[in-house]
Amino acid sequence: IGLGTGPLHVPKLPGIPGIADFKGHSFHTSRWDYAYTGGDPLGAPMERLADKRVAIIGTGATSVQAVPHLAKTAGRLYVFQRTPSSVDVRANAPIDPEWFEGVATPGWQQRWLENFTANQAMGDATEDLVKDGWTDLSRRIRAKIAALPREGLSPQKMLAAYEDSDFEKMEEIRARVDAIVEDPQTAEKLKAWYRQLCKRPCFHDAYLQAFNNPNVTLVDTDGKGVERITETGVVAAGTEYPVDCIIYASGFEVGTPFQRRAGFDLTGRGGLKLSQAWAEGMKTKHGTHVHGFPNAFFVQPAQGANLISNVPHNLTEAGRTIAAIIRHALDRGAREVEVTEAAQDAWVDLLLSGPGRMMMGSSDCTPGYYNNEGQDPGPAARLNVGYPAGPSAYFRYLDAWRSSGGFEGLEFR
Repeated sequence: IGLGTGPLHVPKLPGIPGIADFKGHSFHTSRWDYAYTGGDPLGAPMERLADKRVAIIGTGATSVQAVPHLAKTAGRLYVFQRTPSSVDVRANAPIDPEWFEGVATPGWQQRWLENFTANQAMGDATEDLVKDGWTDLSRRIRAKIAALPREGLSPQKMLAAYEDSDFEKMEEIRARVDAIVEDPQTAEKLKAWYRQLCKRPCFHDAYLQAFNNPNVTLVDTDGKGVERITETGVVAAGTEYPVDCIIYASGFEVGTPFQRRAGFDLTGRGGLKLSQAWAEGMKTKHGTHVHGFPNAFFVQPAQGANLISNVPHNLTEAGRTIAAIIRHALDRGAREVEVTEAAQDAWVDLLLSGPGRMMMGSSDCTPGYYNNEGQDPGPAARLNVGYPAGPSAYFRYLDAWRSSGGFEGLEFR
């Protein structure tokens, strides 16, 4: 059984007092109610909002996508902001067929996956095939580090180069706000004052522009969030905003127990529940195999590459590996595949020998799901780590591990 339940799929509602008291209409962005708003998933105008006062709570990656569409059609739109997102240029455009013909040589998809990972995770990339906002910061950091004198090069100087590059990038993003948003006070509130990878970076060419519409109001809460919800509206900083509809752009559960997000508690050998096996934290080999749970394959990033900026790369490599394991089991006539406890323990020990969590989502970042909303994630979080040598090295290791045909650490019975 392959468990590809996904890391971000259970909608999360904010714990705002009075959320159940609201007598108007409300829904989560992942459960969009087109019957109420009008429009459709293809982008037709949401004409039924023309006479409605709409509140959207949240200004993360989902809200950045939703606000421009709501701004076009809502009679009045209130955007409630706890923390502004960094919103860089997206510059999405049709692909030039002639250019793509030159790129799409055999194996190009794999080359681009590997190149993105090498750039994003500061690997051994010598060029940037992707050249988007995600890899821009990495290019800057590498250039600054390359400019440092070889003598006296230290982790401290490399960290300083990272900080300088990040500040330069964020200054550009803040300057973009000033260039686009016409009201100076609104512009100031939309500026992100944190490292770019403290929160999920956003890229959009219509979000900031939406705040120039006369029907759109930014309600900045100075990091405090919405105070409460009443029967008729939303209260922030002591002011109530009467609305007809509340849209929760509050994201998805992150870091909650696996069985909660999966919707079931897997049962292994001897009636062992997954929640029991992971009571003190996740323990696997490659993030895929769990001792005591034969023929169960977990498809997710943790304890493998631990790379969340390009989840499909994790899924692609996991899929190839699982397919190779199943082929091997069928060829041998085996009915069970299971990781040994010794191999699982050795893998976890290897992971814990590394540097731990990266700067992305560190505790000194502004609250968000990258750092468990700034709260202590508990002792189990120490196991939310990846291969010590980094994602690119992990994918190379995994390729060699499955290609050898030995599948070290697994037992076939």
